Amino acid sequence: MPEEVLFKSENRQSGEEIASFLRTVADNLEQGTDITLKAGGESVTLSPPARPTFEVKAEREGATDGPKELSVEFELEWPENAEGEGEPGGELEIE
Repeated sequence: MPEEVLFKSENRQSGEEIASFLRTVADNLEQGTDITLKAGGESVTLSPPARPTFEVKAEREGATDGPKELSVEFELEWPENAEGEGEPGGELEIE
């Protein structure tokens, strides 16, 4: 399925700064309000449904014989213009 990037921002930040952004997203999800992403002159507003699909991925990337990069990705997915119920899956725990 082709992917269209609506917004992208990538920069180094402290754990405290990242936690603040994640906390704002969590608060908006909890309150059922839109999520607006802004950086520079770009912005996009998204309206997640009550039950989006929540995907968490931990990855190691890099050339076989070169340095590796670790990442953790958090992704919310839902059908555009629809109330998605999410896919059943294993119970997620984050410690």
